[in-house]
Amino acid sequence: MPVSDRPLGPRELAERTGVSTDTLRHYERLGLLSPAPRTRAGYRRFPPDAVARVLLIQRALVVGFSLAELGRVLHQRDKGGAPCRDVHALVSDRLAGLDRQIAELQALRTELTSVVEEWDARLATTPAGRPAHLLDDLAGRPAIEHARSHRAAHSKPKR
Repeated sequence: MPVSDRPLGPRELAERTGVSTDTLRHYERLGLLSPAPRTRAGYRRFPPDAVARVLLIQRALVVGFSLAELGRVLHQRDKGGAPCRDVHALVSDRLAGLDRQIAELQALRTELTSVVEEWDARLATTPAGRPAHLLDDLAGRPAIEHARSHRAAHSKPKR
């Protein structure tokens, strides 16, 4: 797609970046994207560099930045600051979190492999139409209990 120096309407910016026009408005409200200048008729017109800004926002969200974290970093950057150490710390924390999640998922996969093997044996001896109580076997399994308690801790309403 050719890049030009002409301002972009919200639809064109949305198409070029793969986000909705509602998302663009949301980014503007949060200060992640500078408010678009308006035409005399009141239409928003984004500068061409807004494409790079929206793509930067999207990439940062993919690697785990919250909108609030990203807002702080971009605000500092836009004022001429150098938030590089903050960015490094945020991404390093995200990487450590991903490593924990991967380890937990690997443990859960190993446990579920064992469960399915046990269920195969049980189902082979359970007459059709009779309950095998498979779900009851999930209780007390370490990886499953860990994931359950982790999920419960993160689903509690924050006060």
